[in-house]
Amino acid sequence: MARPRKFDEEQVLRAVRDQFWDAGYAATSLEDLMRVSGLGKGSLYGAFGDKRQLFLRALRSYNETSCGYLRDMLSSTPRALDALRAFLAAPVNDPGGAAARRGCLMANSTYELATTDPDVLAEARRTYETTTSLVAECVARAQDEGDMPGDADPIETARALLVAQQGLVFMGRTGLDIDKLTVTAHTLTAQLLPGA
Repeated sequence: MARPRKFDEEQVLRAVRDQFWDAGYAATSLEDLMRVSGLGKGSLYGAFGDKRQLFLRALRSYNETSCGYLRDMLSSTPRALDALRAFLAAPVNDPGGAAARRGCLMANSTYELATTDPDVLAEARRTYETTTSLVAECVARAQDEGDMPGDADPIETARALLVAQQGLVFMGRTGLDIDKLTVTAHTLTAQLLPGA
């Protein structure tokens, strides 16, 4: 009879997610994963599989959490246009710039692995399509509220906003000064969102 696990899987996933997020996949060793999780190799791999499986599970968990947060934020903001502004400006929300330098785990992982790992590429496509759909629903709501042109295609507008936001994420990872990055975010907002 198998012994019950004596650790919190979600807590372990968060710890290894943060390790992968800060160091990247290739630079994260088994020793790093054991250190941050507090588990030995047998327990870690017994529960989650090898390093790649653990990474994919942590990445999927991150994406599901992020999409849930985005869904809640976009639908709960009283005016859709304000929600779209918040979405676009999210990479510059930390005035110190630490979050901008850290980037987004999905974006970082896409850059590092999408050309060599079909599962990461599939996860990126799934996540970005989900994000596009959520933002498109918000664009349609902004159109209904009279804040965006009714003839704009919600999917294409959402994709443009996502590309702009991910560009900010990428530039934040380069260490671009947060004040300059914030000015760029304001410029993008003014160009992509009417009345912003």
